[in-house]
Amino acid sequence: MSLFFLSVSSLVAQNISKEKQPLTSILKILESRYEVHFSYLDQTIKNKKATVPNKNLLLSEALKTLESETRLDFIVIDEFSIVISNNTTPFSIEILDEIVVTNYLTSGISKSKSADITIKPEDFGILPGLTEPDALQTILALPGVLSVNESISNINIRGGTHDQNLILWDGIKMYQSGHFFGLISAINPYLTKEVVVSKNGTSTKYGDGISGVIDMKQSNTIDHKSKYGFGFNLINGDGFAKIPLSSQTELQISARRSLTDALLTPTYDQYFKRVFQNTDLLNNQNNTSVSKNERFYFYDVATKFLYDISRTDKIRINFLNIYNDLNYDEQSVTNNVNEAFQSKLTQQNLATGIDYIKDWNAQFSTTAKVYLSKYDLNATNYDVINNQRLIQENEVYDAGLKLNATYKTDNNLTLNFGYQFNEVGISNLEDLNNPSFRSYVKEILRTHSIYGEAQFTSSDKNTFARLGLRTNFLEKFSEVYTEPRLAMSHKFSNHFRLEVLAEFKSQTTSQIIDLQNDFLGIEKRRWILANNETVPVIESKQVSAGIHYNKNKLLISFEAYIKDVKGITSRSQGFQNQFQFVNDIGKYQVKGIDFLINKQFNAISTWLSYSFSKNDYTFNNINNGNTFPNNVDTRHALTFASTYQLNNIKLALGLNWHSGKPITQPLLNQNTANNSIEYMAPNSSNLNDYLRTDLSATYQFKIGTSSHAIIGASIWNITNQKNIINTNYNLDDEGIINRVNNQALGITPNISFRVNF
Repeated sequence: MSLFFLSVSSLVAQNISKEKQPLTSILKILESRYEVHFSYLDQTIKNKKATVPNKNLLLSEALKTLESETRLDFIVIDEFSIVISNNTTPFSIEILDEIVVTNYLTSGISKSKSADITIKPEDFGILPGLTEPDALQTILALPGVLSVNESISNINIRGGTHDQNLILWDGIKMYQSGHFFGLISAINPYLTKEVVVSKNGTSTKYGDGISGVIDMKQSNTIDHKSKYGFGFNLINGDGFAKIPLSSQTELQISARRSLTDALLTPTYDQYFKRVFQNTDLLNNQNNTSVSKNERFYFYDVATKFLYDISRTDKIRINFLNIYNDLNYDEQSVTNNVNEAFQSKLTQQNLATGIDYIKDWNAQFSTTAKVYLSKYDLNATNYDVINNQRLIQENEVYDAGLKLNATYKTDNNLTLNFGYQFNEVGISNLEDLNNPSFRSYVKEILRTHSIYGEAQFTSSDKNTFARLGLRTNFLEKFSEVYTEPRLAMSHKFSNHFRLEVLAEFKSQTTSQIIDLQNDFLGIEKRRWILANNETVPVIESKQVSAGIHYNKNKLLISFEAYIKDVKGITSRSQGFQNQFQFVNDIGKYQVKGIDFLINKQFNAISTWLSYSFSKNDYTFNNINNGNTFPNNVDTRHALTFASTYQLNNIKLALGLNWHSGKPITQPLLNQNTANNSIEYMAPNSSNLNDYLRTDLSATYQFKIGTSSHAIIGASIWNITNQKNIINTNYNLDDEGIINRVNNQALGITPNISFRVNF
């Protein structure tokens, strides 16, 4: 009887394998089976079906089978990359940056020969705590990337601060990256084609941002097919559409809005407590002042217009608006008279750009881009008891021109060079009515940059090298900053790859942090511009070396690095100790290692990552010029996670641990006559270790013949661990020192539902 069932099962399996399936499904199977990556236009494989090639076939044999069934060309670029083209139309291949690791941690994440990490939200699998492809939250899963306060508005790449990251949306610098004050990415992922993350060895086309580069790109190709989708979770709802207007034009649009001002959910409750703890909204002093009627919401809208003038001339126009709004009433009773005033805070980042792309021939292409990015932060904060009204504004105006040319001499060598001009103006306003005080400062800086680089790949695909030079000329200071960049890798012994990266970088914008009760005690970061006196140009030097082993879906990676950064100001570091009001210029040095082991099975991906880093400050005057630990120095960080995917079900479970950030404690014996807190040596103590476990699951099912839906559920911090992410001290009116703890998110559930068609 058992033999009978075995025979029947075998026969059924054979029949199923001979049934034709959509080519998209087959490609995913082959990517997992052969550890390769397919590149194609959506219209190329539209409505194409085939049978799944036998698993015993070689890759070349499987491709020939698909070619005969689909009448498409499968062009092997190298051992990892395959391009699919329609053999009835001319097709040219542009070799940019070849993939060496696919399904890095999970599907939709890959690593290139230049060590850049590419995230494709459309192909995104699942990560612990996430049911949707939040680009910036995904970045936090990478080795060497951390957020000391659990916020995507404070991403620390190899010991740097968030403002030292260059965050781009379609080539435009963004000055705001988060909604809900850093708990949610401000970029809607459903029209984002890919996100490229670089920690070192950056291409010379990127200026500014001395810590890391996060380059988010929308689709740049007309698909000739309508796509729509909408969904919601317990925080916001969103929708997107890709609408072909003609054979040469397409409109892409996405929009998202929070539900927080209309619907109270457990997720919102946890977010609210996390963000507004120790602020006016939750702290009432002596019950004489009450804050209520709070209203908070956010939205973002992105559009892109694609126009193919001809096969060689293209125009792209894009626009993005990110907005956050908070207001609440502060009431007080004075001399039996009720008084009420509305405090408010708004954040907005507008970005727009126009690109003209020209393909002169198969080897030479150019791109011209003009853009504008405008950031506004406006706050009005009332202190009813003391009859004070404080207005604060921070505005950034960034406009520029980018010209880029790419020349492919042959299949081995590509040259890239260009010119960039940008003008940045930043203003800061403070207006206090009692006592009367007003301060307005505005700085403007124009920068001219030229760059060039050569990218070489050996004929056997084993050696890759990208060597470039960028030169920045700052008009206001008449100074030149020269920045060499290097990314090199070499494959040896079939499964080992040696990697060397190095770069010089500089940046002229940074954020200062005012830790008084400004911006309602919520958002205290303000952009400022270098003046080459009290605020110097920040410069960095970094070098790293790594070795990677990749065989049979087992990846073992080890990288060591050292990074020197100079020109930082103490006001940009967020000191909450004896140096809180000290203005000084200094530097920091980070030495560290990143280790990763990632094993993939048919349906399971498991990884363990560990990072060690030693991050130390040195200031001219602070601490007598002696080194001491950086405010974001987390010596040890470890992540252990697994994802499981079977048919339409995806599961993920992960544990995150890192050592506590440094803090400065008060002296045990205080001199009460000073009317101030006396502290121990700076950052000589640490918070308790941070530990968090996350869980997530999604299920996809069909709706009709051409639509599908996805249901997701996640629990952040499933064990409800009480993690303290920051501690500071203050004096009350009686001279008693109070300890103020900021606690991370507690157990936070979320559910999501979306439909794509």
